Amino acid sequence: MCGIVGYIGKAENSPELPRALERLRARGPDASGTWASPDGRVTLGHTRLAIIDLSQTGAQPMCDEATGNVIVFNGEVYNHPELRRELEQLGVVFHGHSDSETLLRAYGVWGTALFPRLRGMFAFAIYNARSSEVVLCRDRLGIKPLYTATTGQGATVFASEVRALLPWVGARISAAGVAAYLQRGSCPHGRLLFEDIEEFPAGCWAAVRPGDAIRP
Repeated sequence: MCGIVGYIGKAENSPELPRALERLRARGPDASGTWASPDGRVTLGHTRLAIIDLSQTGAQPMCDEATGNVIVFNGEVYNHPELRRELEQLGVVFHGHSDSETLLRAYGVWGTALFPRLRGMFAFAIYNARSSEVVLCRDRLGIKPLYTATTGQGATVFASEVRALLPWVGARISAAGVAAYLQRGSCPHGRLLFEDIEEFPAGCWAAVRPGDAIRP
């Protein structure tokens, strides 16, 4: 279990990210890190629970030096050894053994065509250096959590837990969300306990540019 968080905005303005990252500390007690795009419009954060690759080569946010793409990833890709062997046959050189690196390099080669091939439980964000957009993706069953919100300044923020988004959007209780929880014992995607926060749909991906809304 790891934690991911990110800010996608029109201008450099993410002083809340350190507080958001701290709220994900329990999900990744082994290490944490942040990365910002050259123009400051995208900031990514990660808290790490090291499982597959315990070395620094598995640290995140992780950058692909060949493409400039950057990933923050939570979960496990079960078929990453097969994908890795296929990539090695294409000449891709790996530095470590993590499925995060496999996913990052594979996206650099196949783009979003990779996503239907993934088998596992995951939620991740990849910054595409060429297009300056962030691609969000979640596994088919929604095993790994991912939540999104839009700030008052029009920025898109996302995280593995709802509480990590509260520094940006506040903690206004949703009456509809509370009612849905009391009726069903759970909250629908668009009716969480806090206003302005939604669950990213399972089995979907979305490419988000700074200033754009999320459209899975």
